[in-house]
Amino acid sequence: MNYLEQAELVSRIRGLLTHEPSLREVAMFGGKAIMINDKMVVCAMRSGNLLVRIAPERREELVARPGATQAEMGAGRSMGPSWLSVVAEAIADDDQLSGWLDVALEYNRTLT
Repeated sequence: MNYLEQAELVSRIRGLLTHEPSLREVAMFGGKAIMINDKMVVCAMRSGNLLVRIAPERREELVARPGATQAEMGAGRSMGPSWLSVVAEAIADDDQLSGWLDVALEYNRTLT
């Protein structure tokens, strides 16, 4: 994925989250993180993957979805149970992307 494709993913995310009043974007993890209430929801990575912050108790359920894996910060270094990586092909349409955003927003709303 190149910068323009990454910018398109960020634009799609922004469009799906227009109802969120406190949305902002921050360069993080080598990508563009989408923050709501000053907490990261997702991050559009340069690779085209989406880093998704989830409720840790839902990890097993969510990692079973197509294209989802445990997120790593470098080879073999797990980011922990609250972080999944979703491949670009699994978020190719807005319904798929929206499903992951819903999961991340649900967890975001529980954080203080």
